[in-house]
Amino acid sequence: MDCKRIYLSVVIPAYNESKILSKNIEKVASCLSSKDYTFELIVVDDGSVDNTKDLITSMIQVNTNIKLMVNIKNMGKGFSVKSGVLAAQGKYILFSDADFSTSIEELEKLLPYFEQGFDIVVGSRAIRGANILLKQSWLRQSMGKVFNLLVRLLCLADIKDTQCGFKCFSRDAAGKIFPLQRFSGFCFDVEVLNIAKRCGYKIKEVPIVWVNRVDSRVGIIKDSLEMFLDLFKIRFNILRGFYNVT
Repeated sequence: MDCKRIYLSVVIPAYNESKILSKNIEKVASCLSSKDYTFELIVVDDGSVDNTKDLITSMIQVNTNIKLMVNIKNMGKGFSVKSGVLAAQGKYILFSDADFSTSIEELEKLLPYFEQGFDIVVGSRAIRGANILLKQSWLRQSMGKVFNLLVRLLCLADIKDTQCGFKCFSRDAAGKIFPLQRFSGFCFDVEVLNIAKRCGYKIKEVPIVWVNRVDSRVGIIKDSLEMFLDLFKIRFNILRGFYNVT
């Protein structure tokens, strides 16, 4: 497909998401089909051991806007997003969590900012106007606040919510940022936004409506500890000049 003809690419990383993915993909495809622009949906199956791959393969048979990429083993959300973004052909590239805790309808809040000169527009749960319909547990909220505080102290002072899984990039920005991404886990968002800032790209946070996923894929102990560790690794990389872009 000619990349000049695709307006929007939606990248969806998925790991063992057979229970929710087909319904969500159908909803997204139906919503975007009502728009006056072209689109593609790129599902990146991150080595699922359920029938996620088979479900998407069957959907491709009836909807050519859907594409499937498969990791031979579980590589991590960051790895999957990077793979999908680098394969995307759209003028704008959105990545979203498979559960669509932020509904695809919220995209209409993001797109106008590109016309105002922004290169990256991200959904935010932490700024005025955001509407969280179902909140996380007290423990997850507390850990999230500590993580966000460390992010702002160590890496990104002016981004209030780095972890919302609803981010849109211009094709130019994505093409420069994601090849520099090193982290494959859940902390990749922090790294990507840090690279974006150092490349001089303009980032806009936009308040969105968000619904917590009860069965979150982020493990409250193992994954959280890995994210905190990766955050300090990113800070170390900053100090070593790994992300300096000339």
